[in-house]
Amino acid sequence: MCLTNLVSIAKRATIIGSILLLVGCAGRGQEFVPPKPDDEAYAPPELNYEVERVSKGSLYAGNASMTLFQDRRAYRVGDILTVVLDEKTESGKSATTKYGKSSGASLTAPLFGGKSYDKLSASVDGSRDFNGSAASKQGNSLSGSITVTVYQVLPNGVLRVRGEKWLKLNQGDEFIRLSGNVRASDVGSGNTLSSQRIADARITYAGRGTFADTNTAGWLTQFFNSPWVPF
Repeated sequence: MCLTNLVSIAKRATIIGSILLLVGCAGRGQEFVPPKPDDEAYAPPELNYEVERVSKGSLYAGNASMTLFQDRRAYRVGDILTVVLDEKTESGKSATTKYGKSSGASLTAPLFGGKSYDKLSASVDGSRDFNGSAASKQGNSLSGSITVTVYQVLPNGVLRVRGEKWLKLNQGDEFIRLSGNVRASDVGSGNTLSSQRIADARITYAGRGTFADTNTAGWLTQFFNSPWVPF
C-alpha cells in the first residue's frame, strides 16, 4: 500500500472521528451538564434589612411588621417558608389490535358432452392476519422538604418562591431545586406548604459526582442512541 493511500485513509478516519465527537458533544442534553451551587436563578433576593424606626425609643418600625392577631407566615419578599415534597405520579397505557381477512375463489371443472375436464378446474385462496399489542407503565415519587425564599409578590398577592438545597456526600453531591407560585392562604400555621399546592412548580432532584457519572452514558453511546444514527 502506497504512502498516498495511507495518508488518505488517515484523513478519512480523522474526519469521521471528528464528526462523531462533534455529534456526541452536541447530543449531550442539558441533563448531562453538571450543575453548580449558588445559581443566581435560585438565589434569595438582595434586601435592605436595616430597621427604620419612626422615632427614638419607639417600638414601631417602618420596614418590619408586628401583629398580635395573625400567624407568622410568609407573605413578603425575603420571607422564607418550608415546602413539604409530596409528589407521586403513576401512568399506564395499553393497546391491543387484531384483525384478519380471508378470501377464496374456485372454478369447477367444465363439462362437455358428458365428459368432465378436471385439469381445467382451479381455485385461489388468500388470508392475512395481524396481531399487535403494546403496554407502558411509569411511576415516580419524591418526598422530603426544602425551605425556599419569597423573591416577588405579585399584585394579586401571589408569592413567587425559589430556593435550592445541596447535600455534600462522600462520593458526590445531591441537590434539590424548587421554584413556583404560591397563594398566601395555602401556607399553613407552621409556615409550611405542600408541594402539590404550588402553581407552575419546577422541582429538580439530581446529583453530581461519581455516582451520577456511573449512571450517565458516554458520548459515543449517546451518539449511537441519537436520531443522527439512521439504523
